Amino acid sequence: MILLILGVALWWAAHLFKRAAPGPRAAMGRKAKGGVAVALVVSILLMIFGYRMAEGAFFWGRHPATVGINNLMMLAALYFTSPGPKKGALFYRMRHPMLTGFLLWALAHLLVNGDVPSFVLFGGLGVWAIVEMVVINRAEPDWTRPAKGSIGKDAMFAAISVLLLLVIGMIHTWLGYPTFG
Repeated sequence: MILLILGVALWWAAHLFKRAAPGPRAAMGRKAKGGVAVALVVSILLMIFGYRMAEGAFFWGRHPATVGINNLMMLAALYFTSPGPKKGALFYRMRHPMLTGFLLWALAHLLVNGDVPSFVLFGGLGVWAIVEMVVINRAEPDWTRPAKGSIGKDAMFAAISVLLLLVIGMIHTWLGYPTFG
């Protein structure tokens, strides 16, 4: 469990470094981007290995209804993490579509994974997404909305999201985590 906790903590630290320590971050210049990228890769590896090795109490699991809800939430999460909300006509007024998509991803995974390692991983990352939105809003209260795009862009990114959901579902199934029931 310690690797999992370290991975989630490093994810938080790497993403919040710019806002929590602007002086040291600015002093690093362009090197900071490489350092943050390395920290994020290490955090992902720690989370993967930590999650696979972690044990903990089990409270709930997959149920046909929650699997369906999970898949719909994942479809929305994929759409929100795409450029669709900023380039389309439906959600262009949304300030944090990618972080909203990330939060939906975390909640969808908690819906079907009710064990302690999942609470640490998906709960920790979901809380990070909320904190990140708050931190960004406080640091940059003025925000300029992107121009309204076309409904065609929304449809295109929605179709791509469906395709990605199918591919991700196949990969999950291949890894032993059946996604579609």
